[in-house]
Amino acid sequence: MLIGLDPEWTWGQRDLIGLMADKCGVSADPTHISGHDVIDPERTLAALDAFADRIGAVAQRSGAVLLGTGHPHRLLEFYASLADALSAAGCAVLTPAQGHCVDITTRFGLRTYNLDYVQGVALVREPGLEHSGREPGAHTHSPLPVRTVLGAAAEAGGALPELVIGDHGWVCGAGQLGFEAIGLADTDDPALFVGRPRGRCPWPFHLMTPCGPITTVRSPATYSIERVCHSRPPMGAPLPHSHHTPLHWE
Repeated sequence: MLIGLDPEWTWGQRDLIGLMADKCGVSADPTHISGHDVIDPERTLAALDAFADRIGAVAQRSGAVLLGTGHPHRLLEFYASLADALSAAGCAVLTPAQGHCVDITTRFGLRTYNLDYVQGVALVREPGLEHSGREPGAHTHSPLPVRTVLGAAAEAGGALPELVIGDHGWVCGAGQLGFEAIGLADTDDPALFVGRPRGRCPWPFHLMTPCGPITTVRSPATYSIERVCHSRPPMGAPLPHSHHTPLHWE
C-alpha cells in the first residue's frame, strides 16, 4: 500500500524486502512468509534517536506540530504523551478540521468518518460513536484524514505544522504534500521507508509489527520525551534488549 505516497519508480517485491531487511533487520528471504521474524534493535534505537532528536529540535524552537494516528487503539497514549510534552515545551499542538467528515474507501465499501482529537492527537471515528465511550477511534491507513486537516488549516489561514508526527497515512500523506513528517512504521507496511530517500518521511522507526507495537522495557514515548526535555536516560537505565526482538505473525 502506498498510503499517500507517489514513488518516482516502481518497487518490486525483492526491492521492498531488501529495503526492509536493510532498514529494519527483517528476513531478506522472500520465502519467509510465516512464523517468527526479527528486527534489529540497534537499527531501531538509531532510528528512535533520530526521531527524538527531530522532536527535540522542533521543541527548542517552539514550532507548531500536528499529531495523528490510524492506530488509536494501541498508539493513542504514545502520541498523547508526546503532544503533552511538546505543549509543555511551548509548541502549538494544532487541531484543525475538528468534526469534519472524511469519506474513506475500505474493504467494506465507502465509509464516512468524523475527524476528532483526543489529548491533541487527531484520529477518525465512525459517526455516532464519538461519545459512546466504547471505542477510541477507527483503524485506518488512509492519507485522506491528514489531507483534510492540512487543507482546512491552509484555508483558514492559520498556522501550518513545522512537523507532522504519526503513522501510516498521516506520515505518508503529509510527506507527499511537502511537510516534514516522522513516525512509526509497521514492518509489513514499507511505505514510510520507501518515502525516506525522497525526504517524504525522513525518520521512520520500526517499533510495530502486524500485531501491534513491540513491548520494550522502556516506553518509546518516555525515551523520546526524555530527549525533548534534554535529559538522556541515566547510566544503567534499562533499554530494549540488545538481541534481536522476535515478531509474532498471525
